Amino acid sequence: MRDKEALKQEILDAYHSRHATKQFDPNKKVTDDDFRFIMETGRLSPSSFGFEPWRFLVIKDPGLREKIKNTAWGAYGKLPEASHFVIILARTKLDTRYDSAYLLDHFKNVKNMPEDHMSKYLEKIEQFQKVDFDLLDGERPLFDWAGKQTYLALGNMMTAAAQIGVDSCPIEGFDINKMNDLLAEESLLDDGHFSISVMCAFGYRVNDPAPKTRRPFDDVVKFI
Repeated sequence: MRDKEALKQEILDAYHSRHATKQFDPNKKVTDDDFRFIMETGRLSPSSFGFEPWRFLVIKDPGLREKIKNTAWGAYGKLPEASHFVIILARTKLDTRYDSAYLLDHFKNVKNMPEDHMSKYLEKIEQFQKVDFDLLDGERPLFDWAGKQTYLALGNMMTAAAQIGVDSCPIEGFDINKMNDLLAEESLLDDGHFSISVMCAFGYRVNDPAPKTRRPFDDVVKFI
């Protein structure tokens, strides 16, 4: 068994090394095996009620990468230099509402829930969406809630990448309507079942960043 203290230090070292890489080396590519590992940590990430309300688009086509570069201002300095570029989609209300066809299929055929258990589980989700978090008024609340789940996957992928020496940069710098229009034109949103949530570039840094700064531990962590 690996020494726990050594493992903890290895993880912390990765957190200290990780930074939002602004410039990637275009001559260094992440191997297929390493990138599949990174994406697998996204796929295995937790989500509220186990919805898995995401899809990861790995953008390899040079023409589409160029369109994204010219549409999303936050991607302009990352493409085409980044080794890999991922757009994380979140499912819309069409799929995340408690009575959607997606959830019925998901719990029945992916989670393999017995009918009686699934019925009670969906009732709990209905209560959560209607009352606890008040998510059913309009289109945006459920989408924003699904978007929160995608950030769990994003964080896991960036951390896993850092642990194997791969750099990354999360990207929110885009006009959501323009990016959705572009992705819809490319038939990537499944007729409104998805919307863009966030993007991330992966590769290898050109320059080392300044030492990481954070607020003091006792300022952000309170033991009550």
